[in-house]
Parts: sequence; C-alpha cells; structure tokens
Amino acid sequence: MADQGQGDGGIHPVARNQPPFAQFLGLRLLSAHPDRVEAEMPVVPELINRNGVLHGGAIMGIADNVGGTGAFMNLAEGEGTTTVESKTNFLRAVPAGDLLRAVAVPLHIGRKTQIWQTTLYRGDGKVAAIVTQTQLTLRAGDR
Repeated sequence: MADQGQGDGGIHPVARNQPPFAQFLGLRLLSAHPDRVEAEMPVVPELINRNGVLHGGAIMGIADNVGGTGAFMNLAEGEGTTTVESKTNFLRAVPAGDLLRAVAVPLHIGRKTQIWQTTLYRGDGKVAAIVTQTQLTLRAGDR
C-alpha cells in the first residue's frame, strides 16, 4: 500500500504503488529500498485457518509480495518480474490478533533472475517463517 505517513525517504517511489492483493491482505510498507523491504500485516479473522492461526497461504502471500517488491525496485525501466520458484519453512504459528512483520533482502541480483529471502516475525519477535523465492526478469518481448 502507499506510504501512509512514513515520509518520502522511507519508501522507494517504485514500491509505493502496491497491487490490490497487498491491499486485500492489509499489508503496510514500513520501508522499501532496492536492498531491503520491510512491511507488516495484521492477523485478522479473515486470514485465520481451521486451527485458529494465520493461514500459511497468507504468510506465503505477504512474502511473495514483499520479495517481489524488492525485485521490482532492481529492474530497468520497462522490465517486469514474476516468481518462478518459492520455498517456505514454517517455524511457528502466528496467532489471531498478532501483527506479522516481514523483512526481505536479496541473496542474488542478476541480469535474468533475483533471489530474495523474506523472514517473517511474530509480534513477540520470534521467527514464524522464512521464504526464499526466485524472481525472473521479464523484458518487453517476454510478456
């Protein structure tokens, strides 16, 4: 989602325009730069699974969006990106009512691919999940 009062210095201009899916999840960017993206998301009832905790798909969704945002900031004008691989390690459940925080950093930024790792933290600071994703660079003729 947009800057939401964080000031122009904390969010790269390319990252300000978040897709509707990020807005649906309640994602709020805290900072966004080509080498690090931070966001948070409230764990609302609509995102809870049958066990009463945050659904794994919501965790994967926020990680994909945050990592993709980082990748997008490292593209040349006219290029796009798409996720071609994603791996999630779920370490701890995230309870309803909590605030999930995501921190994405690049492991590799190449001409054709980027690899981003997103660590997701519960409100108590413990790691809930780690997601590693590969982003493919799309050039104008690829779309």
